[in-house]
Amino acid sequence: MVTLSNNGAYLINGTEMVETGTDSEQLLKSKLGDKYISKEEAAKNTIAYGILEEHNTSGNMDKLQIKFDKLTSHDITFVGIIQTARASGLEKFPIPYVLTNCHNSLCAVGGTINEDDHMFGLSCAKKYGGIYVPPHQAVIHQFAREMLAGGGKMILGSDSHTRYGALGTMAMGEGGPELVKQLLSQTYDINMPGVIAVYLSGEPVKGVGPQDVALAIIGAVFGNGYVKNKVLEFVGPGVSKLSADFRIGVDVMTTETTCLSSIWATDDKIKEFYDIHGRSEDYKELNPGDVAYYDGVVYVELDKVKPMIAMPFHPSNTYTIEELNANLMDILEDCEKRAKVSLDNQVDFTLKDKVRNGKLYVEQGIIAGCAGGGFENICDAADILKGASIGADEFTLSVYPASTPIYIELARNGKLADLMATGAIVKTAFCGPCFGAGDTPANNAFSIRHSTRNFPNREGSKLQNGQISSVALMDARSIAATAANKGYLTAATDIDVNFTKPKYFFDKTIYENRVFDSKGIADESVEIKFGPNIKDWPKMVALTDNLLLKVVSEIHDPVTTTDELIPSGETSSYRSNPIGLAEFTLSRKDPAYVGRAKEVQAAEKAREEGRLPEDALTEIKPVMEKIQTVYSKATNENTGIGSTIYAVKPGDGSAREQAASCQKVLGGWANIAQEYATKRYRSNLINWGMLPFLYDNEELPFANGDYIFIPDIAQAVKDKAASIKAYVVGEELKEFELKLGELTDDEREIILKGCLINYNRR
Repeated sequence: MVTLSNNGAYLINGTEMVETGTDSEQLLKSKLGDKYISKEEAAKNTIAYGILEEHNTSGNMDKLQIKFDKLTSHDITFVGIIQTARASGLEKFPIPYVLTNCHNSLCAVGGTINEDDHMFGLSCAKKYGGIYVPPHQAVIHQFAREMLAGGGKMILGSDSHTRYGALGTMAMGEGGPELVKQLLSQTYDINMPGVIAVYLSGEPVKGVGPQDVALAIIGAVFGNGYVKNKVLEFVGPGVSKLSADFRIGVDVMTTETTCLSSIWATDDKIKEFYDIHGRSEDYKELNPGDVAYYDGVVYVELDKVKPMIAMPFHPSNTYTIEELNANLMDILEDCEKRAKVSLDNQVDFTLKDKVRNGKLYVEQGIIAGCAGGGFENICDAADILKGASIGADEFTLSVYPASTPIYIELARNGKLADLMATGAIVKTAFCGPCFGAGDTPANNAFSIRHSTRNFPNREGSKLQNGQISSVALMDARSIAATAANKGYLTAATDIDVNFTKPKYFFDKTIYENRVFDSKGIADESVEIKFGPNIKDWPKMVALTDNLLLKVVSEIHDPVTTTDELIPSGETSSYRSNPIGLAEFTLSRKDPAYVGRAKEVQAAEKAREEGRLPEDALTEIKPVMEKIQTVYSKATNENTGIGSTIYAVKPGDGSAREQAASCQKVLGGWANIAQEYATKRYRSNLINWGMLPFLYDNEELPFANGDYIFIPDIAQAVKDKAASIKAYVVGEELKEFELKLGELTDDEREIILKGCLINYNRR
């Protein structure tokens, strides 16, 4: 179904893979004759290399400085981004910037707070020359597909699932500060990423959908880091067997592999997509060169992919539905054991009680958002459900078309009526089910969803209140089959259905009537509308000569998600209020964190005001006295006091910058980790002036509550020191070593200045 190469490989004429090995050079030479080229030259023939080269401004393809063509954000990220850019001197959006409103769409949440954010966005689109998409019109990524993507272009979005590779657009999801840099005409700085071929062969069997293919890939590559921070390039004869919607559905889920971005070979089916959307001029045929070299290969035999399910609590926890049904109790028990780790034994969690008469019963089905809400997914689901009933028991089914144009076409072609006749509820474009702000299940309920993630609590439950439910990811077709079976888990391949495959007609007048488009013209006379919840960022000081850090949280889970660092759903209304939002930091993982961090922050505030830190936190005095027995030059004037957290592998999942900025707002000055789950999270730490320390030994020299002294840290950052001397302060100073990893000169300067805002005020 999915296998991985052990080596790099050459792709010849877009069809044949030749893996490197002892005899690969000879084999290549025999196949290519005088066309034979080296790995280094062949690597330049990937689609990814060509697009990156076109957008690189550094002149050095090893050290990229990228300028994007377009930007996009939604309503729990654009306020903070624009506020940061304004504090840094923003006068006009230099490139098209689209502000969508698909996360905080339910304006009843938090009173008027959410709608205040929308009005802020509209006024900023007018003032700075942007595009504003009102609530319920489209989810961020569907609007980008319909109106922004273009062959050979690059788009940066402040949402982790910014992926438009199927349309020939290399797109990346990053934290807000990276968009701020683009708004200030700065660059996105990365090393040239590796490029991994995803070689598709065969054709999916009837009933298998894009989520099935995506989950099969995620299950094969997430745990081993095979594609981490690399670009996935989809090639091979199987690409042409997939519709545009199918490709899009696979592509959007590549984020869950931890890859950096994705790109696909394009053809007439993608050209037709652009034709349908009235943007034929934006199509570009993209193919690798005659001989292209890839750093690895993910082989996907499409005809062998079966309906899949990703069990709680991660998209990589994958099984075929057939396998799950055949080994039901064993797999459910394994999931319960995993849950004890994910949930820290905070609640009683069971899945085995979902088994009724030997079958798995689920209480909820959701088809939604950028992954599930596509036209083809919903039409196929409607065909499966036509004439059926979802029943009158616990099971419910909600469908969220990804945009109003899709919704309108479903109404016009009759699929909307077919769905609603079954008992399903069809709702407007909204990302809520994806991050815990819509369709929250009952306590201990089990939801199957064609959406992007199934991390703990993303369905909206709260561990701290003793409430937990769980999500499994599935394709829309198998969700519909389960719904037709009134909640009993069923693979779409197990039912007989005639897929009608109606043609899609895009109605652009819907957007012309409602979307504000400045056409890039800024109107400086417009006053920005600030609601009472929209607050400026607090002042942040520069890095001091020395640092004294108190460990205020210690997390030993194999992976810590951004949802665990800062919860998603219930905090959404406070994303525009840095201080208010910070109160929720680590609230699901370590509820004592905020109080501990504030105690340390009080000492730092006293220091900044010229008072004695021990006046605010008495335990500081003996710690500093112990430090001064060895480092007599360490004083209150040159030694900053802050908090840090330790986590094994933090930052999996969302691009949200608040996972880092909330720690900073509470006085955080560093993270310590064995590794960072994503580039996005590490970049967020850096852009908020936090030190992304690495400590690669599982046995820690410190524990929660300990103080760590790091002398001469500012000089070490300036000197690009490979290792940094640190001390645990106890009866004695116990030395250990930290590392910072590779940093660009600009990143070092941002850390020294204290944050990106300070850096841009220079």
